[in-house]
Parts: sequence; structure tokens; C-alpha cells
Amino acid sequence: MKKLFLVFAFLFSLLTFSQEKSFEITGLLKAEDSNNPIESATVFLQRIKDSTVVSYTISDKDGKFKIESSTYDTALNFYVSYVGYGTYFKKIAIDKEKIDLKTISLKLENQLGEVLIKSTAPITIKKDTLEFNVKSFKTKKDANVEDLLKQLPGVEVDEAGNIKVNGKPVNKILVNGKPFFGNDPTITTKNLTKDIIEKIQVVDTKTKSEAFTGEEGDKENKTINLTIKEENNKGVFGRVSAGAGTDERYEFAGMVNLFNNDRRISVLAGGNNTNSPGFSFGEIHKMFGSGGGISFNSNGSFSLGGRSFGGGQGITSSQNVGVNYADVIGENTDIASDYFYASSNSKNESSTQRETILSDSRFFTNSDSNSDNDTYNHSMNLEFEIETDSTFQISFEPSFGYSKSQTRYLNNEETLDEDFVLTNQSDVNSFVESYAKTFSNVFSATKRVGNKGSYFKFELETDINDQESEDFLNSNTEVFGSNPETIDRNQFTEGDNFSYGVSAELSYRIALLAKKLFLNFEYEYAKDIDNNLESTFDFNNGTQDFSDFNTDLSTDFKYSDIRNVPTIGANYRGEKLSLYFKMSYNFRTLKNEDLLRPQFNVERGFENIEANYRINYRFSPKSSIYANYRLSNRPPGLRQLQAFEDVSNPLVTVIGNPNLEPSNRHSFYGGYNGFDWQKRTGFYANFNANISNNQVVSKTIVDAETLKRTTTYENVDGNYNYGVTGNYTKDFKIDTLRTIKLAIRTRYNFNKRINFNNDVKYSSEVRTISPRLGIDFLWDKVMEIKPYYQLSFTNNAYDIESFEDREFTSHNAGLRTATFLPKNLEWRNDINFNYNPNVADGFQKSAWFWNSSLAYSIFKEKVILTVKVYDLLNQNTNARRIATQDYIEDSQSTVLRQYFMLSLSYKFNSLGNKGNTSDGDIIFFD
Repeated sequence: MKKLFLVFAFLFSLLTFSQEKSFEITGLLKAEDSNNPIESATVFLQRIKDSTVVSYTISDKDGKFKIESSTYDTALNFYVSYVGYGTYFKKIAIDKEKIDLKTISLKLENQLGEVLIKSTAPITIKKDTLEFNVKSFKTKKDANVEDLLKQLPGVEVDEAGNIKVNGKPVNKILVNGKPFFGNDPTITTKNLTKDIIEKIQVVDTKTKSEAFTGEEGDKENKTINLTIKEENNKGVFGRVSAGAGTDERYEFAGMVNLFNNDRRISVLAGGNNTNSPGFSFGEIHKMFGSGGGISFNSNGSFSLGGRSFGGGQGITSSQNVGVNYADVIGENTDIASDYFYASSNSKNESSTQRETILSDSRFFTNSDSNSDNDTYNHSMNLEFEIETDSTFQISFEPSFGYSKSQTRYLNNEETLDEDFVLTNQSDVNSFVESYAKTFSNVFSATKRVGNKGSYFKFELETDINDQESEDFLNSNTEVFGSNPETIDRNQFTEGDNFSYGVSAELSYRIALLAKKLFLNFEYEYAKDIDNNLESTFDFNNGTQDFSDFNTDLSTDFKYSDIRNVPTIGANYRGEKLSLYFKMSYNFRTLKNEDLLRPQFNVERGFENIEANYRINYRFSPKSSIYANYRLSNRPPGLRQLQAFEDVSNPLVTVIGNPNLEPSNRHSFYGGYNGFDWQKRTGFYANFNANISNNQVVSKTIVDAETLKRTTTYENVDGNYNYGVTGNYTKDFKIDTLRTIKLAIRTRYNFNKRINFNNDVKYSSEVRTISPRLGIDFLWDKVMEIKPYYQLSFTNNAYDIESFEDREFTSHNAGLRTATFLPKNLEWRNDINFNYNPNVADGFQKSAWFWNSSLAYSIFKEKVILTVKVYDLLNQNTNARRIATQDYIEDSQSTVLRQYFMLSLSYKFNSLGNKGNTSDGDIIFFD
């Protein structure tokens, strides 16, 4: 921690140095035609020498503005830009601290006849669009889109590449309005370079039909559209990178883009054995995949490196290649498509020790396992959009997938009672090979009626999944005690699971008040079918093959879920107020036909109401509040309804409950979003709550002597949770080169759960509060220093005497640095420290994790040489402790250890004619 305090001291010592002149410019904006104040106009200053943006702001609801900044220049160009009005320009002498421009009147564009000059506002705010001019925001020369997004006001990008704009998550990124490599935004943000982008537009996420009809989109998610510069819409650009390191570590990546106006073709390929997920170039900090460091969970567990070891555990080697194609066919048809191939090999060894707590006793389980998995996957996505005229649109989006997987798995496990007496043990050796083919399609046809906002719409969604598997299993299970038994299995299981679903929905919206108030009628029919066939054969010693059919371990059933859902709703969309209401009545039939055990056939009918209410109020383009209530219904799963005994695991028997009822969930959420461009301050707060009735939970009974477990399911009431989150950000601009960014975040969550422990019903209450402080110091073209600290408190309380209440405290501190001196040299470090005092003695309570990279660019920054070190201190471990209401588990598995790597990256670009940029039209006033 002393190291972090030294960093803070150094940071603040830098603030004492400043030679620039500070100034404040104020004024009032009015419309010349109406004399009304103009809200959300962009006011900005540029240097006369090179048109660099010095500072900018947005006018408030009264038309007032204030720019506070500093400069070495004696004069600056002053601009005011607002949609529909001519841009105001004036050269201002910076000769005093406070400059009052009084009242400025903007003229309508159609009244103007003055000379045009070139420039563009840094930010433009329209009714439902926030637009950033890329040229106005400084980044390093080789910046990608993710680097650019981090510089935009109100935009947050976390270490995993997840993006939020004014507190709302971004779930889609488009390039010139079209998808780029499917639904993974990080492929776009990490691999497209800033220098080809002209504008970044942020809007509510909409389907193609919603965009066509003018409906409101998804208010809780945002879409970013990257607009390519017009001169960059023709040419070739891309880059390639490769690296090799110690311990036989390697990685490579390449990407080529061919743009020809509306036609766009992109090809990428990559591979590594450094656990880096997906595709990304590796010349700087982002080479470290998901990032380093340990993250503590609320229950006391922690994982290292941000990696999930649930699927694809241990060390993973991966390769992938992809192609993206977008074009306009004729005058009416847009097409976008992509293909991806990915393969991986994951090897892992793990060891686990668990103490299970029962209502009247406890037992211990120790296990060791070894796995080796190979996976191959092909996927293809297509999007077609046809507009036969301005009132009729057809779109369909088919997707195809094929995968093959092979897994070799070894496991040995032992269970001991509370006196540490061996009760049972097992050894498992299996080999599974599976194949999966998938197809899905979304078809929609939309017809607009009149010009008031009415329309007819038909949507058809189809999903098909066909999976085949072959499983060879050899296991030995021994149960000790007064009635000992030994269970040997040498079996082959052939699986064939085929499922399909279809959903058809017809919608009609009628405008009661043109483009503002609408009445909606919908009807949906949906059918999901699941055919599950698993045939298990025991090995026959006489014939020396798998020929003895095992009925107990085989299944053959057909499960169907059929829904008829009529819906009525209404929505209102005003300038500031937006209301939405929808209520549905769901007629649902669940049916299971068991061809092996017809006595367990199930057919249940349910009827329930579902509802959705939403309200949004926009105080101004800078701030808004929102609230939502949703009533949803979820039926019990097939395996939960089946009453037969599943004995596929000799030590665990699962029995379904055909009398289960669907669960109803009441969900509430709401919040406030605001970003003040004048004060560079953002504040986001939200709350959420969920109440569940008839929630399906598992109920397990453990045999006192053999410790065999029998699980069934029951409905319970009383489960609920709620949470509150607050996030405050503030930018302090020291001068034109140096900025401090302050970020404070606090989260509080409460969760109550009803469960069973050995047939004893109990409740658990978990409270967690987690404050976080981050301070970023940014010195343009010189350095970045980003220290942070997070503290987490968790309390687990139970109403059952055999369970002790538990409290957890964890500390997470870190430092990210970057230096850019001397020129062309970039040195980045990511240091993370975690401390968890609640971990048991003898178990690792703290850990340091340090990644470092040094990159040098040559040949006009087209070539970058990089040296990086992963886990510089060689302390990487994923040993962890998990503590839940009924068990405590310590575990560890194979982990990626320290390595050094040298890599080379080369980028090329033949887009456009350099220097012939078009930055927009500005009107010159005297």
C-alpha cells in the first residue's frame, strides 16, 4: 500500500506546475426567429494555428453556457453549433480571466447567405442521438476504437471491454449502420483503428423493424454506430502481428479490410496458447486477454486473471479465422454476413476439498480430476433487409452453426463422515465425443399505414438444434458401512437430442395521436419441442461389445411447451415524457411423453397474466429518469417435472416432482442518468428489486450412514432481492494537456433465499456493500497514472442454528500506468493487489499480480516491436475458497504462469487521400 501512496504524492506534485493562462467565457444563446433560449447547443473553442479543440460545453435549459479552460494562445476561434441553425463564429482575444459574450442569436439555416468555412462541433445532441466528432478527441496515434471511446465524455469502458454510455450498457456496435462480425462488440472496438472513423453516434438499441416504423427501442441498452470517413470508404487497410515467448508461448493475429463504397470485406485470423479469449492484436496492454488481477466474490471466493475456469479450464490453445461481408444490392436490398471458425484445446488438473454442513452433522469430500478438451466450431450469420418502397420492409436474419467436441476426463473422489471415516469413494474415466448442428432465423415483414405512425407487422422466429453424442464410461464406486456395495460400470451411451422452436407474432399499432400516442394489439403463438434420446449399453463380456441395453440409465422422451399469448398495450412518446404499457394473458401447455416409462407421462395446463410497464422522463438531453415494472412467468423444467428416478450418478439420485407450479416473478428497476458537459460531471444511480413466488428450489436429503444424496424439487415463496448502485464521475482539466478523472462507485445488494437442508427448511440473507474509488491522471503524450481501490463487505445470516453467520471483507487495490516518452516508446504496467483476511489459516490471503509491456514503433509507426512480461512477480495462482450457506470449498487447478514474449506488429493503409478531409460546414458571422 505504501507504493500506492507514493504514486498519489507524485501525481499531486505534478499539479503544481502550470504556465498557461486560465480563463472563463460565458454567454446566453437565443434563437433569432423566436427569441427563445437554445438548450443543448454545442459551444467550443479551437486553436487558430491547427484547429485543435481546446474546450467545449453544452448550453443549459436557459440557454446559458460557461467554458473554463487555459491556453498559451493569445486568441482562439469561438463556435456555437446547433441542429437547424447556422453555426456562429467569432475570434476571441484571451486577454482577461473572465470574458462575457452577452447574448448570441442564432439564425435559421434557410435564412443564411454567408460564406461557409470548415469545422465540426465536438458533440452534437439531437432528439434521440448523441454524436461525437472523432477529430475533436485526442488519442495516441495508433489508437483503436476502444482507446477512443475511453476519451469520450459520459463513456465508460471496463477492463473486459464492456461499454456504458451515461450509465447504460452498449449491446451492439455497427459500422456504417451494418453489423461487423456478429454480436461481439469487442472485435470491432479492439481491431478497428481510430483514424478511419469520422463520427460516433449513440442511440437506443432498436430492431430493424423498430427503426423502420419509428418505434421506441430498448431504453436500457445503447447502440454505437461508427461512421467511416467518406474518403476512407475505398481502399485497403489492416495489420498483422506475431509473437513468441518463453515456455513455448506464442500468439499471432492478422486482419485485412477492403472497402469499396457500400461494399465491405474483412478477413481476420488469430491464435495463441496464452488463454486470451477471442481475437485481438497484442502489441500493447490488451495482449493480456481479459486482464490480470484477482477478483473476490461476495461469498469469499476469488479467481485470478479475470478468467473463468468453468468451461475450457486450465491452459487453452486457440485458433480462429473469420470473414465479414456487407454490401448494397440494387436500390432496395442491404446484406451483411459473417463466417467464423474457431478451435481450441484446454488441459486442466484440479483438486478440491469440500466441507458440507447439514442440519445435524457434516461430511467432507476430496476430489482430484484431469481433463483434456478439443472443440471445433463453425458459425455463419446473414442479414437481409429489403425495402420495396418507403412503407414496406422485409428482413430476415438466418444463422447456422456446427461444432464438434471431444473430452477426456478422469476423476477420483472420496467422502468422509464428520469423524473422518471413509464412507464412499469413486473413480471415473470417460471419453465423450459430441456433434451439434444449429439453425435459427428471424423473419419480419412490416407495413406502415399512413403517416401518423400506424403499422402492421408479422414476425416469425425459428430455432433448430440437433446434437449427437457418444460417451464411453468406466467407473467404480464403493460404498462402505453396515451394507457395503460396489458399483462397476463399463458403458457406452449414444445420445440424440433434437429440439426445435417456432414463434409467430402478429402486431397492429394504431395511432390515436399522430406520432405520439398509440394503441397496440399483438397475438403470439409459440411451440418448443425437445426430443431426447439417450441409449445406454453395458459391456457384455461374452460378446465383448456394448450390447446389453440398460433401461434405468436410458431415456426416450418428447417434451413440448405450447403458448398462446394475446396482448394489448399502449405507449406515449412526447418530447420529454415516454410511457409504455403492455399486458398479456398466457395460455401454456406443458407435455412430456416418456416412451420408456409411460407411467411418468406428464401434461399440465397453466394460465397466467404477464405485464410490463415503463416510464422515462427526460429533463434535458443531459439527464433523465426511468422506471420499469415487469411481471413474468417461468414454468418448471422438464427434468424437474419428471417423477422417475435418475440414477446416472451412483451417489446422487434425482427425482422430479410432477406437481410443481410455474413461478411468478415481479421485477422493478429504475434510475437516474445525467452528465453535465459544462461541469464535466456525471452521476448515475439505479435500483432493482425482484420478488419470486412459487420459485422452484432443490431439496436434498443425505443418508446418514452412506452419505448418498437424494434430490427432488419444491415450490417456495419468500425469495426476493434488491440492490442500489451509485456512480459519480468528475473531470478536472488542469490545462490543455493534463486532466484528472475522478470516479466513485458504491453498490449495495440484499438477497433472501428459502432453501432446504436435509429436509429442514431455512432462509438465508446476504448483504453486500462495495465502494470503489479511482483517480486517473492523464498527461497527453506523456503519461497516464490510474490508481484505484475497492473495499467489499459481505454478511451471510441464517435462521437455522446449525449454520453460523459469516462475514467477509476483501480489499482490492491496483495501479495502471503508461508512459509515452521518449517519442515512439510506450511502456505500460498493470499491478493488482488483493487481500482477504477471512480465508482460513494456511490458505493464501493475499496476492500481487503484475503485467508489463514495452512497445517501440518504427517506420512512421507502421511497425511496432513489443516486449511483454506476464505475471512479472511469478505469483499467479487460482487457489480459491468458496463459502455458501451449506458448504465451504477450497480448490486449485492448472494456471498460466510467468512468461516473457517478443512480438512484431505491422499495419498498412491505402484508404483515402490524406489531407483532403471534410469536416462539416460552419457559417461565418461578422
